Amino acid sequence: MQPFEMPEIDVLEEIEEKIVETDLYSLVVFNDEINTFDWVIDTLMEVCSHTPEQAEQCTIIIHYKGKCKVKNGSWEELVPLRQEICRRGISAEVL
Repeated sequence: MQPFEMPEIDVLEEIEEKIVETDLYSLVVFNDEINTFDWVIDTLMEVCSHTPEQAEQCTIIIHYKGKCKVKNGSWEELVPLRQEICRRGISAEVL
């Protein structure tokens, strides 16, 4: 008796790609002479969900370069973050 052989089956796969274009914006925080490093670091951790290391690095860049892109995303995502950062007395813009 011969072993049972499976018939060969051709499979046709159709792959549909969907590309969604979204505009990418940056949340930029600006330096000032009012807010302390600790306040800016705490704000970035609380508002932008930065790790302590990320927040500290961004704060150093803000201090020495005058500004730093702290988060990228959609307009809808970044505007509420900007509003909260500004509410805390820190200058920020979505660009």
